[in-house]
Amino acid sequence: MSGRTVTPSTTTQAPSVTPSRAARELGLKRVEFDLAVGLGRIRTVPGEGGARRVARAEIERVRTEDGFPDSLRERVKTVGTTEGAGILEVPSARFTRLARLGRIVPVTFYLNRYRAVVWLYLAEELRQFAAAETNTGLLKGRTAEEQRRLLEAGLDLRPRNWRGRHLGFLLRQADDPWVRAAAVASFLDPVQVAEIVPDAYERTHLNRFRPPRTGHGAPDSPAALLAAALTTADDPDEINWLRADLRQEMAAARDHWPAPRPAADPTPLPGADPALFLVAAPTPRTARPPRIARRPRVTPPSHVDRPSCVAPPARIDRPSRVAPPPPVASPPPVASPSRVARPPRSAPPPHTVPFPNDGQAPSERSRGLLGWLRRGNP
Repeated sequence: MSGRTVTPSTTTQAPSVTPSRAARELGLKRVEFDLAVGLGRIRTVPGEGGARRVARAEIERVRTEDGFPDSLRERVKTVGTTEGAGILEVPSARFTRLARLGRIVPVTFYLNRYRAVVWLYLAEELRQFAAAETNTGLLKGRTAEEQRRLLEAGLDLRPRNWRGRHLGFLLRQADDPWVRAAAVASFLDPVQVAEIVPDAYERTHLNRFRPPRTGHGAPDSPAALLAAALTTADDPDEINWLRADLRQEMAAARDHWPAPRPAADPTPLPGADPALFLVAAPTPRTARPPRIARRPRVTPPSHVDRPSCVAPPARIDRPSRVAPPPPVASPPPVASPSRVARPPRSAPPPHTVPFPNDGQAPSERSRGLLGWLRRGNP
């Protein structure tokens, strides 16, 4: 028998998990899980950094419920206008009128690819609405004349009812007065918040706990701007109610813990080391030795000074152009003869006479010509 002892390994689980991990363990989509948390079907606990977490004991409690997980999915199931009208057994137009009049409250919404708002409703609530006997006249009766005039004037209470319901979801999970005040301020315009909370340090501290807006598209995109408009109160009655609620929550938050602000004279806290709050005196600067005057350095000229301005050469006036002579008509072409006649020989000069003796020899003739020329030209 060996002396080695084998002990069973125990896996220690964390006391709480993230919402994504809890949704996977419960077999829910993240949208369904968030809706279940908002409705109070699943409880969360505060975690590090303000993030919410789900305790292991809560996961086990949900798993032990009857009909899990189908019963939980049925409680958080949402439907649109067409399917909701089928549950109430009314036309889609009547279902939309009931929702605009505030008889049916949406639980969430999304934007389709055409940036149109699609409202979703809880199927469980619609079944309860159809089963109530007091709603029989709304489902099958004629719409009252006053309600018809309100619908023709453009009344639509779906955004306001959704904001009120979503504010209840946020307040249900808030454990701190500053978180509650930030949840109320998230549905007001920043100008309205600045009027209720004029202190800049309190507004900065309030924005730290501001819940993130429902994500629809990239920031500053048309879809995001439309979603921001839906999450901001625009009705005067709703604005007044939120302002009064914000004043009340801010008073409770100030009493619970004031907003941090920079202190002009830091005071040591009780039990803290006073040396941490001492400010070191500035170190005096050592005087520098005087500088020794240096002989100026002569820089040889790099170029010969030239006159800054040279007079431009005088402009020579050119004579004006002379008009060209009129064109001369060219003589008519002369037909070239087939044979060019030679010009006649010119007549001998007047002082030229024939030789006296034409039959003499050439030597004698030349001598006689020279003698004649001598005689004629002394």
